[in-house]
Amino acid sequence: MGTQVNNPMYRILSALLGYPDAELRAALPEIRDYLVTVPDLEREERSALLGMVHWMESQPPLELESVYVQTFDLNPDHDLHLTYHLFEEGDRERGPAMIHLAEHYESYGLEVVSNELPDYLPLILEYASTLDDDEARIFLGSAAHAIETLADNLEKAESPYAILVRFVERRGRLAELSTMKECMP
Repeated sequence: MGTQVNNPMYRILSALLGYPDAELRAALPEIRDYLVTVPDLEREERSALLGMVHWMESQPPLELESVYVQTFDLNPDHDLHLTYHLFEEGDRERGPAMIHLAEHYESYGLEVVSNELPDYLPLILEYASTLDDDEARIFLGSAAHAIETLADNLEKAESPYAILVRFVERRGRLAELSTMKECMP
């Protein structure tokens, strides 16, 4: 996806949830520097995200890659494809949901240039980075159930990646709270 970034936090989350290749590892100091200076993070959020970056930096490359593969590729409960958490295995609704999501990206003039399916959380976060903050939160709020399920599963496994997914979930839940407040008399 090549387009203007309006919300760099989602681009960072996308990178941190992606495969920890040499490119990501090389970007970790820059990500850390950004997290230290970004103004709209709560102290706990900043601390958790910086802790994740520190953890990633402290791992030998092969160990970091191994943890990632064991977490996301070898455990279906941790699948980063969000429709997996919404539909039963073999559910015919999953395909149309992904087509709808791809069409949504296209309606915003975005072309997915990777080989990933449109429900892949890092790709969703890349898209969210192109939206303004309210739009991004509303968009993520529409996937809040799947994101929450994924975060719960990662927490049960005591995965360090749970912090990142829980952060995304909270951002989507903020949109729900804002909508509820607007509807109250």
